[in-house]
Amino acid sequence: MSGKHPGTIGEVFWAFLRLGVTSFGGPVAHLGFFRETFVARRNWLSEGAYADLVALCQFLPGPASSQVGMAIGLQRAGIGGLLAAWFAFTIPSAIVLVAFAFGIASLGDGANMGWLSGLKAAAVAVVAQAVLGMAKNLTPDAKRAAIAGAAMIIILLIPNPYVQVGAIVLGGVTGLAWLRGEAVAETGGAVAETGGTAAEAGDAPVGDPVRQDFGVRISRRVSAAALTAFVVLLVALPMLTAVTGDSSLRLVDVFYRAGAFVFGGGHVVLPLLESETVATGLVGHDSFLAGYGAAQAVPGPLFTFAAFLGASAASGPTGLIGAGIALLAIFLPAALLVIAVLPFWGRLRRAQAVRRALLGVNAAVVGILAAALYDPVFTQGITSLATLALAVAVFIAQEKWKLPAWAAVIAAGLIGFAFL
Repeated sequence: MSGKHPGTIGEVFWAFLRLGVTSFGGPVAHLGFFRETFVARRNWLSEGAYADLVALCQFLPGPASSQVGMAIGLQRAGIGGLLAAWFAFTIPSAIVLVAFAFGIASLGDGANMGWLSGLKAAAVAVVAQAVLGMAKNLTPDAKRAAIAGAAMIIILLIPNPYVQVGAIVLGGVTGLAWLRGEAVAETGGAVAETGGTAAEAGDAPVGDPVRQDFGVRISRRVSAAALTAFVVLLVALPMLTAVTGDSSLRLVDVFYRAGAFVFGGGHVVLPLLESETVATGLVGHDSFLAGYGAAQAVPGPLFTFAAFLGASAASGPTGLIGAGIALLAIFLPAALLVIAVLPFWGRLRRAQAVRRALLGVNAAVVGILAAALYDPVFTQGITSLATLALAVAVFIAQEKWKLPAWAAVIAAGLIGFAFL
């Protein structure tokens, strides 16, 4: 592939827009769609380059599938391509979720509505399946299971967003010191560690030397500027919010930190968003779980749940403005980190110290999500024997009958409307 930017922003936009309206099934499914579209059909990058992109984006905090899409857009058409890929893949589900938020608002207090109870019960099943799947892949041995268990206990005893960040850091430090043998044994790369497989990433070995740089050149100056912006925003936003009391800055701060601190993407963002929105009174429990359930029924990245929360905020910017602020803020760290780390990934991912720390971080993530499964998902979603039965039915339908999450959520909402 010749040239720094072999494609156009327009072709990137239309390719990702089609994926944005058809990519159901969560991050692993998204990676499969990307591989089929951009490796097998369009031949925008090689199998080995794609596998390395997946490894990079699962190493970083943030939504892995969206970051892979951003990196492909960057490789194809520069910074404009990155923005086009993100916007086109994200906006369809964001529009649906904002419309859902307006619908809930127009109905008033929906706490006793059967359809809402059905969505909340479905959220229990979806998160339970995510916890089990991640535990199988990320905590396969006693040491990593212990790290996950410790993280879960810490979060349940001290429910605070900063404690969640501390649990992730503690997991990384513990992994660095304790998981030497486990890091050596991990031969499948970061793809296998986060729930995927080499086959899902295109049956290419991670680290394929064919295209270690992914066919894109980013100057060190641009990478350094992106990393500086990431760190400055992370430090400055809480300080500016505290000093000014500005509600818009508060919303940016909440969602920027969620995007910056969540490793694993997808469902893992749930506990941090809950502690920052529900616990602070920004969004109600019932609205939060209903929106989370609805997010399972739309295509595209789960992080578009932020648009629902921004539109549903009880104070400060709400509606379309709140949705736009929340959506931009939660994805901004992902974009900055892709630009910052991409040129250095080939060298970084071969460091055993990095591998050990990442194993510990991933184990801690499982514990954090397990804590969220109990509170608020189970405590708020299971309010009767009927909702428990519905959650169990949804779980079995997904786990054993392989019913897609979006179909299970819609069915749960209809059952709740009819019978609860």
